[in-house]
Amino acid sequence: MARVLSTAIVLALLAATAAAFAITEGAKLEHSPILRTKVDPLFSPSSQAHPVAHIDFQLRTRERISVWIDNKDGDRVGTLLTNRTYRAGSKLRLVWDGIASNGTVQPDGEYLPVVKLARSHRVITLPSPITIDTKPPVITVRHPLYPILSPDGDHRRDSFTVPYTLNERAHGILLVRGSQVEFTLGQKESGELHWNGKLKVALPNGQKVFRPARPGRYLLTVAAQDEAGNVSKGFPFAIAQVRYLTLARDRVVVRPGGRFALRVSTDYPTVGWRLHGAHGEQAHGTLHFRAPKRAGVYRLYITAGPHSAKCAVVVA
Repeated sequence: MARVLSTAIVLALLAATAAAFAITEGAKLEHSPILRTKVDPLFSPSSQAHPVAHIDFQLRTRERISVWIDNKDGDRVGTLLTNRTYRAGSKLRLVWDGIASNGTVQPDGEYLPVVKLARSHRVITLPSPITIDTKPPVITVRHPLYPILSPDGDHRRDSFTVPYTLNERAHGILLVRGSQVEFTLGQKESGELHWNGKLKVALPNGQKVFRPARPGRYLLTVAAQDEAGNVSKGFPFAIAQVRYLTLARDRVVVRPGGRFALRVSTDYPTVGWRLHGAHGEQAHGTLHFRAPKRAGVYRLYITAGPHSAKCAVVVA
């Protein structure tokens, strides 16, 4: 009798196991009422680039749904949709701005979108967390720097390059006099920023083109933008001097027939000169001349490639 009873118990256990297995497999084969889910993983409510998170999904069957956002503790922090009915196949595109009911931005951290389906009697937490990140990246460069540029296409000091590092993966940004001249394509923790000495100018027809900057000093600033869209405050780090041909003085006083010198700054190896019928060529740097023998005011012309400058020579 005991043996029969033991056999019956074993058979009952096997039957229960088989039934549980069948139920489990049936649940696996049951299609989810939500498909084609796409959730933005990261955004910053205080940014311009990514101020909201999008939550997209499609309904397999006709449903009456509600959608809200839970924080990591399971507390509801925002409601996106309440008791709306949609037909089968409807595609929903919802937006969460990360703003609390009192108007403040939710704290940085992870949040989960939750969908309640009344007809299916199911509550589904989407397995795609949304992260709020409002902290801008920190970019570091050497400073102060005083580069000299001569963007005339002769491959001598046509551009300026500065390496940078970041505390997170982000785009590097270079600004000249407050105008953006470079925004790196990739988001890395280190890289280089380049300025080719050109600035965007507007033509009379409204078209904008890049042209070599005029001679002068230009303030260079760096910034960065992270994946969430946060942009760091610009950090001035360099004063760049754009010069093609610069004379140390624009007026020289010398006695008749006397010698005088003039400092010339350019990236051309040699410069040409012309003074009162005389002319020649010298290596750039400090040029030496002899003044005319008669008193008067003369013009000394200096040329370097397509660039020119002049200095008044007063012989007295």
